[in-house]
Amino acid sequence: MPYKPHEELLNYLDSLFDTATDRPVLDLACGAGRSGLILASKNIPVLFADRSETALETLNQALLHNKLAGLTWQIDLEQPDINPLHNRFFSAVVCFRYLHRPLFPHLMQAVVPGGLVIYETFTTDNRQFGRPNNPDFLLKPGELKALFENWQSLHYYEGIQHDPDRAVAQIVARKPVA
Repeated sequence: MPYKPHEELLNYLDSLFDTATDRPVLDLACGAGRSGLILASKNIPVLFADRSETALETLNQALLHNKLAGLTWQIDLEQPDINPLHNRFFSAVVCFRYLHRPLFPHLMQAVVPGGLVIYETFTTDNRQFGRPNNPDFLLKPGELKALFENWQSLHYYEGIQHDPDRAVAQIVARKPVA
């Protein structure tokens, strides 16, 4: 697989296996599908969601080339007053480097009880490194942790990472069963 996986995804692969239900993992705003392709290579069902038709076409080619199962879903996650995840349920959601705050309540509702969220994106401290630097796309200090305060936190990190330099917040959280 030519894709370098996100470290937190690899660190929690066993938890994803333990969480596996008859519902797929949602690779949200997947782009080229870097995260979901790793999961698909481990026989974890994945739904790849992105608004870019081009990215999803490339992803479909990667699935075919590598003989992996996976479904793609072209969806604009930022449609006003629409819940794109309505009546959809997932054993887990993985999302890296994407932030659309109005989507969080829908994302949290779409995860089945006991399911996981693995989420990482940039924080306001990222401005020192360049893009993204628009506050709409940057988490405030402690914001990600606060969003999942009622979930079981398996991992939380907020700070500077290197190679390349970037400021991120990341969480791995399990939705309460009851």
